Amino acid sequence: MDLTEPLASIARGDSDPDADWSLPGWIYSDPEYFAAEMARVIRPSWQIVCHESDLAAPGDYRTLDYLGESVIVIRGDDGTVRAFANVCRHRAMRLVEGPSGCTRKLVCPYHAWSYETDGRLSGVPMKADYPALRLEENGLAPVSLEVWRGFVFVRLEDAGFPTVAEMMAPFEAEVAPYRFEEMRRIGDVRLRERTVNWKNVGDNYSDNLHIPVAHDGLTRIFGKSYEISAHGWADRMKGDLADRPSGNFWERFYQAHLPAVPHLSAKAQSRWLYYKLWPNMAFDIYADQIDFMQWLPTGPTTCVLREMCFALPDDRREMKLVRYANWRINRVVNMEDTWLIERVQQGMGSASYGVGPLARSEVCLRSFASKIRALIPEARQPAPPPPGWSKA
Repeated sequence: MDLTEPLASIARGDSDPDADWSLPGWIYSDPEYFAAEMARVIRPSWQIVCHESDLAAPGDYRTLDYLGESVIVIRGDDGTVRAFANVCRHRAMRLVEGPSGCTRKLVCPYHAWSYETDGRLSGVPMKADYPALRLEENGLAPVSLEVWRGFVFVRLEDAGFPTVAEMMAPFEAEVAPYRFEEMRRIGDVRLRERTVNWKNVGDNYSDNLHIPVAHDGLTRIFGKSYEISAHGWADRMKGDLADRPSGNFWERFYQAHLPAVPHLSAKAQSRWLYYKLWPNMAFDIYADQIDFMQWLPTGPTTCVLREMCFALPDDRREMKLVRYANWRINRVVNMEDTWLIERVQQGMGSASYGVGPLARSEVCLRSFASKIRALIPEARQPAPPPPGWSKA
């Protein structure tokens, strides 16, 4: 799929004639549209796998499964981190199972073909029995990889979307003091299935108008300080902790007991900072830790949330307690958001809904919708076109 012109249009900032309108409801459930969106949006986009510290030693690997593909990210014997398709070149057997492991070689469990940690095919039983085999031509299929501030990302195809570094360039000065490279994972990867289209998760994440309506806790701790802004391929949201103690125990505990973090400014210590990266990833950044979330599509009306938490090593008891308070606060927020997006998904299926008007302040929703319409022009239509449109 050639996305050169759509991406050039986005880069030029061409005006969107539909900028005042949301994306239509039918694209949140239509199977043909979903297939086109996976090809034009998700496959060429970066997805987080892990942190470099999760690949501390040669042979350490992590996997990411999505869109019917499985990707291995592994540290080679030379110390370099690489990514490969988790597919043997002989009979397409999956090489490893599970989210993580460590190995000296990747050995296929079907016919014992073996690959080095740099992807080279180095061992084939009965090698002389394969007249067409060339070991040097049958190494593991490489997958594009990027490391940004210690975090490891992959993408299935290169269609010209910006790198993670380019998306986060406007915020480098703001994120640098948090020392992402030195962070370590503080919990297991969590997977949570949701019966919603993946876009509904992202739309809700960047939606500013629902905060004072649906999130009483965030409203108590932020007051009126919550703000959003769109910056090209990334959105920024922030809320500053209010000085007035909250009436909720865990919110008040967090406000009162967050210990000093010497490498952060006073403003950063009392700020909750959020970044959403195109098209389906987000950083939640706090003085005590950072959370990473991505919403991976699994079908037209289903997705899975993949979440990880990271922090700088800190054995202080008060820091551990504050991190627990953070979890208690955001557990409630997540429950509220789940209730919202499930009902939005149901409404998207109603024949009564086409598109909805967007407020001028909904800058993040406007930015995302404009990109989707540029990449898939059929998303401008309030009703689905006749079947087969994606192959025309």
